[in-house]
Amino acid sequence: MPDEILRMAGIRKEFPAVLALDDVDFRLFPGEVHALMGENGAGKSTLIKVLTGVHGVDAGEITLGGQAVSFTGPAAAQRAGVSTVYQEVNLCPNLSVAENILLGREPRRLGRIHWSALRRRAAELLARLEVSLDVAAPLGEQSIAVQQLVAIARALDVDARVLILDEPTSSLDPGEVARLLDVMRTLRDQGMAILFVSHFIDQVFAIADRMTVLRNGKLVGEYTDITPRELVGKMIGKDIAVLEEIREEGVRSGSGVLVRATDLGRKGGVEPFSLEIRRGSVLGLAGLLGSGRTELARLLFGADHADSGEVQVDDTVVALRTPRAAVDKQIAFCSENRKSEGLVEDLTVRENIILAVQASRGWTKPLSKRRQDEIVRRSIEMLDIRPADPEARVGDLSGGNQQKVLLARWLIMEPRLLILDEPTRGIDVGAKAEIQRLVSELANDGMAVVFISAELEEVLRLSDRVAVLRDRHVVAQLTNESLTPDDIMATIAEGGQQ
Repeated sequence: MPDEILRMAGIRKEFPAVLALDDVDFRLFPGEVHALMGENGAGKSTLIKVLTGVHGVDAGEITLGGQAVSFTGPAAAQRAGVSTVYQEVNLCPNLSVAENILLGREPRRLGRIHWSALRRRAAELLARLEVSLDVAAPLGEQSIAVQQLVAIARALDVDARVLILDEPTSSLDPGEVARLLDVMRTLRDQGMAILFVSHFIDQVFAIADRMTVLRNGKLVGEYTDITPRELVGKMIGKDIAVLEEIREEGVRSGSGVLVRATDLGRKGGVEPFSLEIRRGSVLGLAGLLGSGRTELARLLFGADHADSGEVQVDDTVVALRTPRAAVDKQIAFCSENRKSEGLVEDLTVRENIILAVQASRGWTKPLSKRRQDEIVRRSIEMLDIRPADPEARVGDLSGGNQQKVLLARWLIMEPRLLILDEPTRGIDVGAKAEIQRLVSELANDGMAVVFISAELEEVLRLSDRVAVLRDRHVVAQLTNESLTPDDIMATIAEGGQQ
């Protein structure tokens, strides 16, 4: 085996009231994919940020190519050959795809940007990912999945020795995941060292040569021969069947229709559809990336205006033209893009949780500090938000704990309909099981839930009925009686029968 390209030894990082990393070791070799595993809050993101200079290290040493390094930030790390693609895409939606890929490295001629060369180079980089699109189009017009691929293409443009991929597949459909894994294999075979962070156990076992597990900021171990069940046990600290069936009582019939959409649609969004959402049941939305799942959810919440059709709540036609109108009808929506459409990262956990309930009261009627503390303490305990510090900055939390904060915000509003768009995207196995159990319990207690996930197994685990979408059409509505992922994929392929 060649000499290690990266070594992190005895790494310690402490934040106020939180020891994020405690004497952690990590090593990475050229020509390997090394998976960094652990639950949300285990220290994975902190380790990456320490490596790339986002955070300073309190103790320990980092060597790259045998030389001690201490980067002042991601740009310095990139210049040294350490390139990172984070789970949350940090690009410029107002610029073109090509400009985002070559930002700061634009080819020039006579002192000016050479636009044709820039677009040609961007297209070449995307071709390595087997992606073909108009590189002159604004990035903001692209889906989250395409934006993720653009971020990866940008990372590949530098002369990287180490490529860090932090949840790169969280927004990709199965075909795109397969393409990306093929690209990773190619880069690995060319000698690149890849640090891969993913909560998709099957993907980790499909691509990783070695795995390092962190738990509660400590190193659990480094493994080359381990089973999926053993890996989960190492991550959560106990041997538990966290992937077992969540919904065991069979299909819930619900207790009557809460929301009925009739011929609801929006040009450029989703074609007119009709759905019934019942109290005390879960309606799953299944479909490939770009099928219209999110667009349908946004129409139900009033985030987008419908061009046709109507919505009834309790058999009364309502005008859901704004999210505020939906909230007034006790409809809540957790967006898949929690960073830009959900949380305020510079506010605390407490401030984010009470945001919706305070807005509903009006800012002239502030919640007392005592009432805030009561609400937030109960939410932190119920959802096991870590760290259990209401004054922690939300932007410093792991992705899974940020998702829990967003859920807490809406649950204290006691919604009658909860719309969840990819609530477990980028969340570890243990936290995913917690959220799945919570969804099932909410439905059992009478809440109506619309649940969207790219993972068909997850949709089927939770849903009583499944609406299948293809090409922005609802092509089938199926009762979940022993449905399988193959059944859903066949329905998508055949166009279904509504």
